Amino acid sequence: MIHDSYQRPLRDLRISVTDRCNFRCTYCMPEEIFGKDYPFLPREEILSFEEIERTVRLLVPLGVKKIRISGGEPLLRKDIPTLIQSLSRIEGIEDIALTTNGTMLKRLSKDLKEAGLQRVNVSLDTLDDRVFHRLNSRHHSVRDVLEGIEAAASEGIQVKVNMVVQKGVNDQDILPMARHFRDTDHILRFIEFMDVGNYNEWNMEKVITKQEILDLIHKEMPLEPADPRYFGEVASRFTYKGTDKEIGIISSVTDTFCGSCTRARLSANGQMYTCLFATGGHDIKRLLRSDATDLEVKEHIASIWNGRTDRYSEERGGGDRKNGKRRKKIEMSYIGG
Repeated sequence: MIHDSYQRPLRDLRISVTDRCNFRCTYCMPEEIFGKDYPFLPREEILSFEEIERTVRLLVPLGVKKIRISGGEPLLRKDIPTLIQSLSRIEGIEDIALTTNGTMLKRLSKDLKEAGLQRVNVSLDTLDDRVFHRLNSRHHSVRDVLEGIEAAASEGIQVKVNMVVQKGVNDQDILPMARHFRDTDHILRFIEFMDVGNYNEWNMEKVITKQEILDLIHKEMPLEPADPRYFGEVASRFTYKGTDKEIGIISSVTDTFCGSCTRARLSANGQMYTCLFATGGHDIKRLLRSDATDLEVKEHIASIWNGRTDRYSEERGGGDRKNGKRRKKIEMSYIGG
């Protein structure tokens, strides 16, 4: 295993398989920026399944045990179950998950499960179609996502539902979402609106804090804290009193969580990022497409992680808190969540 300069191990690899998406969420890929003329990555720049599999095989001896497939919308990538199946057969990989907007799960859940997918994180920010059309997609509905969630669950895939909360946009939906998912087997996670990318017009005034979310839900449905499941867990867990049903809150702005971050991110075009808020990456694709040996590729990746010093949530200063545009960051559509 390898450790960075703060003795954090590398355990998790998040792999973006496409920079394209069939949604235009305002906090990730706003339509006025990512329109019809946006220059998405050409096919030849995107890592092949074979290149991704090779990278994962080289990372397992360095400590990687968990894989999350993301995008963009990863289910837009043709034959994605084939990739999941090949990754699930790598000795040492203990968990494979996928982050999706859910609209294609109804069609693909059976194939994904058979390929070895264990978990999905489904993005759903509201149960109100009017808000959904304004915030996420004009071409789909809340029902499309809910049907995808149930299709995944019916195949035995564990479901977590992620809600990004913005003040004055969908904060009125916090309680309806909690009520809807409370008695299901799906874990609802609320995410503070965070300063990722460069185009989501983030500022602190749009953030509903972890404590505000907790207070709102607790008043109607009392909660109690639950212990973390593993080192590096980002979400704070809570259970409804007297039950084993839980929610999570990712306080990506008001708390610091970098001290236990064990995640590296591989973009669709083969750049490795050591932080969600990174300003630049490391070109792994160049090595993969050269005559570099497995040992040389592995040693290069190890050197990247060994030199890692990222502590963005701890160092986030007044300028970044007030205006997320001041520090140019990689877009979430390139590296997933």
